[in-house]
Amino acid sequence: METNNKVWFITGASNGFGLTLTKQLLAGGYKVAATSRNKRSIEEKTGKNPNLLALTVDITKDNEVKSAIEETVKTFGKIDVAVNNAGYMLLGALEEVSAKEFTESMEVNVFAFQNVIRNVMPYFRKQQSGHFFNFSSSAGYSADANAGTYNAVKSAVIAFSEALAKEAKPFNVKVTIVSPGLFRTNFLGAFPVAQNRIEAYGTQHLVDAMNQYNGHQPGNPQKLVKILIDTAEKENAPLHLVMGGDAYERAVKYYKSQLENLEQNKELSFSTNFD
Repeated sequence: METNNKVWFITGASNGFGLTLTKQLLAGGYKVAATSRNKRSIEEKTGKNPNLLALTVDITKDNEVKSAIEETVKTFGKIDVAVNNAGYMLLGALEEVSAKEFTESMEVNVFAFQNVIRNVMPYFRKQQSGHFFNFSSSAGYSADANAGTYNAVKSAVIAFSEALAKEAKPFNVKVTIVSPGLFRTNFLGAFPVAQNRIEAYGTQHLVDAMNQYNGHQPGNPQKLVKILIDTAEKENAPLHLVMGGDAYERAVKYYKSQLENLEQNKELSFSTNFD
């Protein structure tokens, strides 16, 4: 089977990594089902292509995700790779973030991923093959003041993806967690901020810093998506892809600090056992 016979299903394909990945795949002759809240935004940016199935999908609605996956299989005959890419970053101290804002972030960044997983896995199990790419972030490895909601959802992606990898392995289904650092997409220019501002937290300083850094991120999205395409062809694909030097340094620093903390409190940990 030619590699370009693979069928990819991608969420959040109208911007950022999703759009870049869609374009590279189409250029390579792959078949792509690409979703967005408005399929026209995909078609306008990619142009007409017989290998593209652009779909309007609200990924927070399970029935719409199910229908999109069914249409993909009906059109292309199968799905080989599913990419959970859609998401956004909400800034604001946890006291500033309303219940509605937190819930909406969870719906898009966590629950929508599960909608895709739940509805793609039956096909992957039946064909005894498949590959999930779930986008987390370097922010999933350690916390940032005034970005705790984003830390929470991206940490969740790492945790449930690790569980999925164990569940899916008997069916020859692979899982790769993609955790980028700062890449030069439109991501930093499109983030919402909690509406209930409390000046004492200084959230605006982080917002200003993000806006000023936008356009100067060190990461090249073209290189990242090329790695994803190559990874999908590997027999032993990695579970974790920490992408970008900044992301690597952040993850290493976090894990080192966690190990140090465990050792410092080792006696306390063991002291809770029955004598």
